Amino acid sequence: MAKKDTMKALANRDVSEEVQALLLKKFASIGSIAAATAAELVELGLTEEEAESTLAKINRQAPRASAPKAKKAPEAEAPPAPEPMEEVFNNRVQSPSEERLRATAERMGVSLPSKIIHDIARAIANADFDEAVCEKLLATASRMYASHLMDRNESAGVMAAHSLGEPGTQMNMRTFHYAGVANINVTQGLPRLIEIVDARRVPSTPSMDIPLIGIAAEDESVARHVAYDIEMTMLPDIADVETDITNMRLIVKPDPRKMNLHGLSTDDIVERLNKIRTVRGMVKTSEFDVVITSDESSYKKLQLMHDAIRNAKIKGIDGIRRAVLSKAGGSWKIVTEGSNLREVLKVEGVDANRVMTNSILEVADVLGIEAARNSMIHEAMGTLGEAGLDVDIRHIMLVADLMTNDGHVKAIGRHGVSGKKSSVLARAAFEITTAHLLSAAMVGEVDSLEGVTENIIVGQPVTLGTGAVNLIYTPRREEEK
Repeated sequence: MAKKDTMKALANRDVSEEVQALLLKKFASIGSIAAATAAELVELGLTEEEAESTLAKINRQAPRASAPKAKKAPEAEAPPAPEPMEEVFNNRVQSPSEERLRATAERMGVSLPSKIIHDIARAIANADFDEAVCEKLLATASRMYASHLMDRNESAGVMAAHSLGEPGTQMNMRTFHYAGVANINVTQGLPRLIEIVDARRVPSTPSMDIPLIGIAAEDESVARHVAYDIEMTMLPDIADVETDITNMRLIVKPDPRKMNLHGLSTDDIVERLNKIRTVRGMVKTSEFDVVITSDESSYKKLQLMHDAIRNAKIKGIDGIRRAVLSKAGGSWKIVTEGSNLREVLKVEGVDANRVMTNSILEVADVLGIEAARNSMIHEAMGTLGEAGLDVDIRHIMLVADLMTNDGHVKAIGRHGVSGKKSSVLARAAFEITTAHLLSAAMVGEVDSLEGVTENIIVGQPVTLGTGAVNLIYTPRREEEK
């Protein structure tokens, strides 16, 4: 395996660049590293914890048949078990308008969801309506609510699938360009809709919309400083790296204008480079430059040093490749290329309550499954709206509920919702027919034929609509009439 391939394989296993440089001094392939012991890795300069962690990462994807194991360090005392958390109940306090409407609805015998009563109460909060007007409002709301309910035995899932699938054929591949923002494109149209229902871990064009608060929202210079704190600044962005082969050293020449723009100093570069294992202790300042002198006369060592600092991160948040300013509604906001919701929420000057990212699984990891459900609905409605398509939000809500009902974001596919259907024939009709039928036959699964697909396959009426009703006619004799 070539050195470049080995480095790529190590990077895919989340091995840091410093550890990669040390491993490549002795090992040429992933297999040779996997066959090594922790003691051999420690000899290269890794700590025992790093050695164990590195072997675990490599063996996670490339397990060894029989590899010598290093002695484990004595286990530390187990931490005390955490005390059970106290349950906190915070019941919602109803406003006087809500209490009045609820009492009127009970007297009228009208049953409405709390959300509708809350919306009506909020709309009439500042109005002084008498009882007759309130009764009329509730009667109208009840009639409209009943007219929007799904009929009994109606196939809600098929209707939702049709309502999303048919407009999807009118969508084409396109990208949405942020108004007033240079070179920030976000995938829209059918590809984005597919990303949402497939629950992709990383979107094709991850992006964040970050509103600002306080002075940052009003002052462009302060907002720009916040943007530079968020944007990931690499060493080549602010300095040039020269190689002095004669003296076996690297010379980093910072650009004063770029350094001032990003709010950095030479000491910041020295501090960051000293955290890289390959050049640790060799970084010093020389007037306005940063000099890294090799501790051994080796061209290979000099090349390793250059590779280690070439893409060193000096400032910013991992994953945010670009952050540009945009003005909306009289206040400044930041639009990013790349997403890292957890870290962005910690930045001072960011309105954490209104930060948005198009990475739905990242929302689920940071804010929880309910936030992921709302994000899914928001993204799908926005995508359809950008294409000029009007789809009832309840169809999208049904899909979002189905994808998140067990506490995890599942895809609509063979690895998610469709692949976990209880019906054998429905699973077989979707994908990999033979494998599903063979597996079901081996374990003796039974199909109760309750859904649409399986009934169509066996050629009998579907238990929906008129097919859910059995009509029995008993003729009477002449003398009984």
